Amino acid sequence: MDRIRVGVVGLGWVSQVVHLPILLKLPEAQLVAVCDRDRSKARLVAEKFSLERVYSDVNQMLETEDLHAVVVCTSTDAHREVAVACMRAGKDVLVEKPIARTYTEAAEMATVARETKRKLMVGMNHRFRPDSMILKGFIEGNELGKIFYTRAGWLRKRSTASAWGIQREKSGGGAFIDLGIVILDMALWMTGFPDIRRVSATQYHHRTKKVEDTSIVALTFKNGSRMHIEVSWSMALDEDSYFYHVFGSDGSASVNPFRIYKDLNGNVVNLTPTKIEHPHNMFKRSYENELRHFLGSVRELHPVISTADEAVQRMRIVEAVYKSARLGKDVVLT
Repeated sequence: MDRIRVGVVGLGWVSQVVHLPILLKLPEAQLVAVCDRDRSKARLVAEKFSLERVYSDVNQMLETEDLHAVVVCTSTDAHREVAVACMRAGKDVLVEKPIARTYTEAAEMATVARETKRKLMVGMNHRFRPDSMILKGFIEGNELGKIFYTRAGWLRKRSTASAWGIQREKSGGGAFIDLGIVILDMALWMTGFPDIRRVSATQYHHRTKKVEDTSIVALTFKNGSRMHIEVSWSMALDEDSYFYHVFGSDGSASVNPFRIYKDLNGNVVNLTPTKIEHPHNMFKRSYENELRHFLGSVRELHPVISTADEAVQRMRIVEAVYKSARLGKDVVLT
């Protein structure tokens, strides 16, 4: 196939700021149609991006248009229904994070992907940041030695979350399932997905009632290493704080700022590449790399990164986080 014919379902912020503009400029993609259950929004967005094929019903779009793939950017409560419909219609799917609200929903989606032999990729764009990919190469090459501690977080200024994002029945949770799952995924991916022994979490509801606005999580791994994750929607900060620090027996590294240090014969040496993109470009570049990867997998050029099966395991951890916070004690994973 010369160009991948793509449809986009769900036309909120992430579609309008990221997916639609990128798909329109990628030579390997042909953005064919858009869909949103809000018909007025769908028409306005289609007009904004000069698109002619507009739908408010995903099944009608699937029946009418000859698509190779669909990007799903709906609210999380619709992910399972829309993704399953697309896969059963013979389309490959990229679904925005989180894959679903619950482990059960995620497992069903992964099962359908296997049954239909369709690709189901989950949008974890932080894996596709240029600095993240470089750092993962260093860790995989054992440049930092044995990883024993990771500290990561995403602390946002006080702001109003999306209307559906603070409704548990639609989102599945609050700050952790929104921001924390991204940090969790990147940190586990960086370190090779070590098996988790124990989860401990505390959550706060300072400015939201139905879902948490702050979550602090500690993970203990079977190999003896530890990981701490901090996420919040409601910190009294003058700017957002996004960080990732990893410590190994032979060195340490960080993302934002991007740094790599190695202990060589008792001397700490800075191995940070001199040429790296500006941090302000990382956000857009990560989505561009992610979409290029997805389109390449649709064309059978390579396997999918960030698979549904991986996402199912992430949701198992997410549910353990919420259980630990609810019960006020550690949750042991077997």
